[in-house]
Amino acid sequence: MICRLCKGEDLFQFLDLGFMPPADEFLRKEQLAYPRNYYPLELYLCRSCGQCQLGYVVSPEILYRHDYPYEASTTQTGREHFARFAAEVTRRFGLGEKSLVLDIGSNVGVLLANFKAQGTRILGVDPAANIVRIAEKNGIPTLNEFFSADLAREIKASHGKVSVATASNCFAHIDDLDDLMKGLDGLLADDGVFILESPHFLDLVKNLEYDTIYHEHLSYLSLKPLVSFFRRFGMEVFDVHKQTIHGGSFRVFVGRPGRHKLTPEVARCLKAEKDFGLHTEKVLRRFAGAVRKNREDLQGLLFKLKQQGKSIVAVSAPAKGMTLLNYCKITRDVLDFVTEKAALKIGRFTPGEHIPVLPDSELLRQKPDYALLLAWNFAGEIIANLKDYRRAGGRFIIPIPSPRIVS
Repeated sequence: MICRLCKGEDLFQFLDLGFMPPADEFLRKEQLAYPRNYYPLELYLCRSCGQCQLGYVVSPEILYRHDYPYEASTTQTGREHFARFAAEVTRRFGLGEKSLVLDIGSNVGVLLANFKAQGTRILGVDPAANIVRIAEKNGIPTLNEFFSADLAREIKASHGKVSVATASNCFAHIDDLDDLMKGLDGLLADDGVFILESPHFLDLVKNLEYDTIYHEHLSYLSLKPLVSFFRRFGMEVFDVHKQTIHGGSFRVFVGRPGRHKLTPEVARCLKAEKDFGLHTEKVLRRFAGAVRKNREDLQGLLFKLKQQGKSIVAVSAPAKGMTLLNYCKITRDVLDFVTEKAALKIGRFTPGEHIPVLPDSELLRQKPDYALLLAWNFAGEIIANLKDYRRAGGRFIIPIPSPRIVS
C-alpha cells in the first residue's frame, strides 16, 4: 500500500471496523435473496506526510454507477450552507456572467444552482446516471462522467477555462488524485481557484465521529498533508475556512503561488492539528480505543431498553449511519425500522442488516418509544421537525460522541 498524497510506503493501521457492505447500497426487496459483497474497512496513517486513508479501495464503478441513492441536500441546514458557499465565493473572487464554475461530484446540483442564481456559468460532473438525470431536470448542465485529466481537456475545448472549480464532499472520494490535479492544472484560469470541502480529520478524531468512515470516503483529510500535496503540483493552499456542517468540516482554497493572498488561517489550522497531536500514533490508538468503547456503550444502552420492553427505531438513513449499524451489530432484533425523507431510499432495506426503510410519517403513526438519530450532525433540525413525535412522548438517542437520551 502507498500513500495517496505523497506516495510514501510507511503506513500503519490504527483502526479496523471489520468487513462491511458499501454504505449506500440500499437494497430493493427482490435483491435481498442474492449474496452481497463485503469489503474491509480499515484506517491507516502515513508516517511520512500525515495522510489518513482506507486500506482497501472499492471500485468507484460499484459505488456510484448503479442506482446511487444519495441526493444532496435533503436538509434545510445543507441547502442554506450551499447558498452561503456560492454567495461568498462569487463575492470574494468577483465572479460574473463570463465566469465558469465547475463542480466535481456535483450530485443533483444544489451548489451549482446557487452559483447559477449568482449569475455565473455552471457545469457539473458526476458519475451517477440516476442522479445526473435529476440534476438536468433541475436545469443544471451535468456531464455523466468521472472527472479525469482527459475529461478536463474536453471541458476546456468546449467550455473554456474555469474560474472556480469546487469539490464539495468529493475530493476525499477520489483515488487517483494525481490525475485530478493534472486535469485541474490545465483547466483552471491563471488566477483560478480550486475549493475543496470535506469533513476535517481533526474533528473526526476529537469528536469520535467514526461513523464518517465508509468505503466512499477513501481519504480522511487534514491540512498538513494537503499543503505538501498541492505544492507537488505547483499549487498553494492560501486559505482555510472551518465549517460546522457534517460534524466539523473545512473548506480549503487552492491556487497558483502568488495569485492570492495567503491568510493567517492556514497557519492557525496547521497549529491546531499539531497541538492536538493529530498525526501521532498515540492519539490515533487512543481514538481507536474510544471507538470500541462507544460501541460497547451504545450496545449496552439499546440492550437495556429492549429488556425493558421498549420499542426502538432509527431516524434518517445516511451512509454514516450504516457504518454505525453494521459496526455496532444493531440488527432487526433491536430496530423495528428506519425512517427517511429521501424518496430514493424509502421502500428499500439498509445495507448489511436489511432493516426496512419507511417514510418519516411512520414515526408518528407507530409512535415507538425511542428513535436512534443516525444523522446526529443535523440533530437540531431533525428533532425540531419531529416535534409532534416528541409531544407524543417519543425520545431520541444520539450515538455520537457518546450515547445519550434526549427528550
